[in-house]
Amino acid sequence: MGYLMTAQNNIAEEVAWIVGDEAIYKSDIEEQYQQLQYERTPIDGNPYCVIPEQIAIDKLFLHQAKIDTIEVANSTVQQSVDARINYFIANLGSKEKVEEYFRKPLPELREQLMNTVRDQYTIQQVQSSLTKNVKATPSDVRKFYNSIPKDSLPLIPKQVEVQIITINPIIPQQEIEEVKSRLRDYAQRVNNGESDFSTLALLYSEDGSAMTGGEIGFKSRNDLVPEYANVAFNLNDPKKVSKIVETEFGYHIIQLIEKRGDRINTRHILLKPKVNQKDLDSAVAKLDSLRKDVVANKYTFEQAALYVSQDKDSRNNKGLMMNPQSHTTLFEMADLPDEIGKVVDKLQVGEMSEPFITINQSNNRQQVAIVKLARRIEAHKADLAEDFQVLKEMYETKRKAEIIDEWVTAKQKKTYVHISDGWRNCEFKYQWRK
Repeated sequence: MGYLMTAQNNIAEEVAWIVGDEAIYKSDIEEQYQQLQYERTPIDGNPYCVIPEQIAIDKLFLHQAKIDTIEVANSTVQQSVDARINYFIANLGSKEKVEEYFRKPLPELREQLMNTVRDQYTIQQVQSSLTKNVKATPSDVRKFYNSIPKDSLPLIPKQVEVQIITINPIIPQQEIEEVKSRLRDYAQRVNNGESDFSTLALLYSEDGSAMTGGEIGFKSRNDLVPEYANVAFNLNDPKKVSKIVETEFGYHIIQLIEKRGDRINTRHILLKPKVNQKDLDSAVAKLDSLRKDVVANKYTFEQAALYVSQDKDSRNNKGLMMNPQSHTTLFEMADLPDEIGKVVDKLQVGEMSEPFITINQSNNRQQVAIVKLARRIEAHKADLAEDFQVLKEMYETKRKAEIIDEWVTAKQKKTYVHISDGWRNCEFKYQWRK
């Protein structure tokens, strides 16, 4: 076994691998294993074989990044780390529990994540540079499709095209004033030193950040909606609370935590005015009347969507919903919002639903909708004509993986590697020079 005495605390640190002139320590492997377990990432094989080999491969890419002078913007790394730490806090319940789980104080965990995330982004840039010229031609896709045994063709899940018309009921002014009154009370209690902002956020905020005391992590202006950013970036006193800010999500009060260059960390309390039942019923009645007119052929669904629908993303596109993941009008059933998916699943092609209450995905408020099933493509084996784009992406993904694999094979053959006793009894993916 190889060991190294650390200068800081004289603890013997076991060296598992050496790649080039860099060591891979047992503690590196254990920490990555713990992280993968927390994220429930499956490991294909013995973790004490798979993980050190992957770290070794990463070091090959990082060495290439130095040669190519690839650098990652600090703001990009910071944003990703903030999001990850906020995720840990939300899932484990508090900063203290995060420190207990990872067995280190939060500043130390943050520094470790900064290094890890920076390396991840750097490796991605090297790989992107290696594969940037991969672009499939129709001939490539056709050859790829023909090379796949017919009984091994991928299964394309059921997909649908859905048209939608929505109405967003007006929120009563009295409800808005009540929400503002509550926020003014919270702000006054914090400004007077009577209450802690993070405690009030935990108790009353209707945003997911409530679990972290309203803290949202370091953000740039572009990461925030304009109304929030304009107020947040003008705050200077961490002990004071902002004026009430209205955004598409509701009404906020904001407290500054820290400014760091062009990024800012704030906490906020969000309250959302509620639609009352009377206005929901009125919107249902309006869409029910509109549905009857469409059924009676007074006008088409597409015309109704254009002139009545308040869904800004679909009304100018014949009412067709756009899938934000694929940027097409096709959805797998699991990708539709829950309430819409349940309704669509019961419709025949060309059939229109009754009005129903759903949640606006952009601001999480109740709205009323009717939907029409424009098209359904049943689950099927991939077909060259029908699923060309899917097959093109599959081919490009496969070709990129091949290029990266060829690069790693060539690079590791030229790189000095020493694997310590106790770490060699593995079936590695690559033939390392030991």
